[in-house]
Amino acid sequence: MQPNDSAAQITTLTHQADQGDGPAKQQLFELLYAELHRMARRELWKNDGGSATLSATVLVHEAYLGLSKAEGLVFPDKARFMAYAGRAMRGLIIDHARERRALKRGGGFEFTTLDTGIGDQVPEAEGLQALSDALEELALIDAPLAEVVDLKFFCGLTFAEIATLRGVSERTVQRDWEKARLLLHRSLA
Repeated sequence: MQPNDSAAQITTLTHQADQGDGPAKQQLFELLYAELHRMARRELWKNDGGSATLSATVLVHEAYLGLSKAEGLVFPDKARFMAYAGRAMRGLIIDHARERRALKRGGGFEFTTLDTGIGDQVPEAEGLQALSDALEELALIDAPLAEVVDLKFFCGLTFAEIATLRGVSERTVQRDWEKARLLLHRSLA
């Protein structure tokens, strides 16, 4: 299958999935699985330090389950699907970090003196939540800018890949990235 055929197939499946076609959702997921798995591994490494407390496979499957249960989601193209999947994975990582932090603080009610080093690897859930909130705020102000952040930061796509997905020049994506970073910095400060 040629790359253009694959892109056309993804577009067709996306539209069918938008119409509520369950098998089309499943086939779309299977076509994008390798890319989603790569994105999940990178996100886990970046946010979890590579510890084995949450696997990329579990993260991808949990994101898919959330996506398949959601009603009324519309993905007009691959870029929006990948951005949504990235946001879903980010939310799962934040939830997982909160759970681990709660356990670190005694939330599991099981106390032990065994030093596992897990507490040192827990990402700051507050920082992840602040970033997530700032991205949600940016999406309300300028959804395409938030999409660029999701695709670049959370999906790990290059500027060239984002430009291809969005049908714009690479320089336009770079300008959008810089503008989004500035707005996020202001929001987080």
